[in-house]
Amino acid sequence: MTIDPICGMKVDEKEAEKKYLLVEKDGKKIYFCSKNCKDEFLNKKHTKEKPAMEETRKKKEKITISIANMHCSSCSASIENTLKIIDGIYEVRVNFASEKAYIEFYPGKISREKIESIIEKIGYAVIRAEEENTEGMMVFNLNLKIVGMDNSHCISVVDSALNKLNGIISKELYATERARIKYSPKVTDAETIKHAIKDAGYEPLEDATYDVIEKVKEKEVKNLKIRFAIAAILSIPLLYFSMTPHIGVILPFSDKFVAFAQFILTTSILIAGSIFFKRGITAVLKTKTANMDTLVAIGTGTAYLYSLAISIFIWVGNQNYSAYDLYYEASGLLITFILLGKMLEAFAKGKTSEAIKKLVGLQPKTAEVVRNGKETKISVDDVIEGDIIIVKPGEKIPVDGVIVEGYSSVDESMLTGESIPVEKSKGTEVIGATFNKTGSFKFKATKVGKDTALAQIIKLVEDTQGSKAPIERLVDKISAYFVPAVIGIGLISFVAWYLLGMGFVFALTIFIAVIIISCPCALGLATPTAVMVGTGLGAKNGILIKSAESLEIAHKIDIIVFDKTGTLTKGKPEVTDIISISGTNEKEILKYAAIAEKVSEHSIGEAITNRAKNENIEIPDAGSFNSFPGKGVEAGYESTEILIGNRKLMKEKNINLDDVENEIQKLEESGKTVVILLINKKISGIIAISDTIKENSKEAIAMLKKMNKEVIMITGDNKRTAIAIAKQLGIEKVLADVLPEEKANEIRKIQKNGKKVAMVGDGINDAPALVQADIGIAVASGTDVAIESADFVLMKDDLKDVVAAIDLSRYTMKKIKQNLFWAFLYNSIGIPIAAGILYPFTGFLLNPIIAGAAMAFSSISVVSNSLLMKGYKTKI
Repeated sequence: MTIDPICGMKVDEKEAEKKYLLVEKDGKKIYFCSKNCKDEFLNKKHTKEKPAMEETRKKKEKITISIANMHCSSCSASIENTLKIIDGIYEVRVNFASEKAYIEFYPGKISREKIESIIEKIGYAVIRAEEENTEGMMVFNLNLKIVGMDNSHCISVVDSALNKLNGIISKELYATERARIKYSPKVTDAETIKHAIKDAGYEPLEDATYDVIEKVKEKEVKNLKIRFAIAAILSIPLLYFSMTPHIGVILPFSDKFVAFAQFILTTSILIAGSIFFKRGITAVLKTKTANMDTLVAIGTGTAYLYSLAISIFIWVGNQNYSAYDLYYEASGLLITFILLGKMLEAFAKGKTSEAIKKLVGLQPKTAEVVRNGKETKISVDDVIEGDIIIVKPGEKIPVDGVIVEGYSSVDESMLTGESIPVEKSKGTEVIGATFNKTGSFKFKATKVGKDTALAQIIKLVEDTQGSKAPIERLVDKISAYFVPAVIGIGLISFVAWYLLGMGFVFALTIFIAVIIISCPCALGLATPTAVMVGTGLGAKNGILIKSAESLEIAHKIDIIVFDKTGTLTKGKPEVTDIISISGTNEKEILKYAAIAEKVSEHSIGEAITNRAKNENIEIPDAGSFNSFPGKGVEAGYESTEILIGNRKLMKEKNINLDDVENEIQKLEESGKTVVILLINKKISGIIAISDTIKENSKEAIAMLKKMNKEVIMITGDNKRTAIAIAKQLGIEKVLADVLPEEKANEIRKIQKNGKKVAMVGDGINDAPALVQADIGIAVASGTDVAIESADFVLMKDDLKDVVAAIDLSRYTMKKIKQNLFWAFLYNSIGIPIAAGILYPFTGFLLNPIIAGAAMAFSSISVVSNSLLMKGYKTKI
């Protein structure tokens, strides 16, 4: 695996070579994840753009657009294919299940407004915050975060800029960098407003709020309910008029009246189901693609037009036709069943995103802050960094921060999955949306709005649910050919049966059944619904998954490499032994070691300075300081030269350790890290440091071995110390003496053997290794959950969650495969039966109405199977 230099994505070299996604430069191969990235690299290399243009190209913007009226994977593919060819759009991912488009574009070439307009032009609805005012005029609400607008002067600057625009109905500007603007879409638009703010020197960021998205989805479900209710009520008399002649009952009405009654009832039902015709026809005319709605429109429309033609013959008095020849019920009842299916599907899809709803619901609405010496209750949106917030027993903590007064016990299970309350006191971090159980305390807000741990978690989960697993991309390719193939099969079946002399009505029945029974929806929902539930389960258990691809790959991992310090161990080493060499007393050894390590950021240096402080040793500042990463430090204090470090540093400095080798070996064999102190180039002492192994590390290693995973420990410690610690954990293979910058190379060496590798670390020092690994797993620290280098982030400091993450990947993939199996099986069996394959042998012919019912419930069965995942229990 390597990294794409343009977008930073992981790239499989073999796959890239197959697709010619590589460039040779100075004898070195550079690999790319896509043709877009390769082209961008070549453009940068071979063309001389003007600086302004180059800057425009570099500045890409990512947006998420919520879309209504998508009814199958063909719809999402249609939007993707339309947007991909638009100049200025870099990448598009449309998720049918979450009903969102994730778009990366160059704002210098195209605007969000333009992108939304394109989506609407091809027949889909973009969800924005909008409302009708009392005078019946359409008013749009624009909620913005305005970066930099954090004081009254900035507010007046933005206010002045907005006052120059026509169409602004009202505006509320806050020093918390938030703005709520109402405007008339007939006079101005969001892009103009954002440009005005940008010209004033501020950066506006826009998103449809979750509440708005939910309201639109609720409105859509309500609309489907009304449509289904109308169709269902009208279907009862339609059944009476259409079916009674077929069972030998003579109606007390003329054929002309029966034809007219069926025509009126069916037309009304088709109006109730007009959404299928509108979207199906729009897809063909505007995007040159066919989707599920197109199939429904063709199937029901054909039956309706045929029946209308027969009705006209009856009305004009043609004796060759009667009410018995009408076929309205196929059209009307099909629409009714499909509306029912879509309504139930909308309910089920809503449940797949319950994890997001629950996370959003955790956020408290208000906070009690101390301002100007007074306690004031304000909206949580108005809390700013530095506010002092009061939290009482039984209240939720509004935002992230650090306790400045008081102590308590806090339940963090809603975010970390850890059921045991965590004790909090002055100086400890608290996480927004967690529950304060016993004491009262005051804390200082450090992260608010989109920066809080909860907001980051919600964004991570949403982004993951919007990403596509490799298996889904394969299904998308199949779906692209599915609808045209079905129409082709339907036409071939119609012609074949008609030429075999079975008559027009028989052949038409076959055609409609084939068109209607096929279901691209089941295929389109198979993967994203399982991913949505799977990522929700992960978030519930404190496991954050960055992408659907990571979720798919995790269970295929062969080798798991654990970093030692801070991952397998607690990362809080303590000095255990101080051995004097050449008569230097222990306090002096500790003092000089602490002087050198005082400004060091390494955990070993911290352990030494902490021990010196505990023994009340004064630690003056060093006059000079030099660090040797992964080896040690040197410092100057007055006229004294101090050198402290491990074997590697001693070897580099040509220091002979023969006289102290036995002492060093004894300490290393007991699993301790040893550093040697030299004062004025003379060995003066040995300091041993030990780091406690985490409670669940050994158990997690044993569980991974039961899953047939090979476990390796990687560390900067010398081999003897590393082996001693590995033995305690039950790890056989150790990579020792590895410097931080060398860890990625070690991962690469393992991968060259064809193995898939996961790296588990803290996400900071291990970042290159986490990126290099097929799966990077980071153990989060406090509220820092957005670790860029990791594919999985573990909110709990419990390595058993590595086991849980792999098992969740296995379970999710099992469900995806089940969904795809049933979706393919349904279509593989249903389409041939609808085409009449059984008729010559059994005389069985599938009624289009039954085909419609089967189609409607096939997608529901797939979503329901994904929802069964909610009963999953982790294996830890």
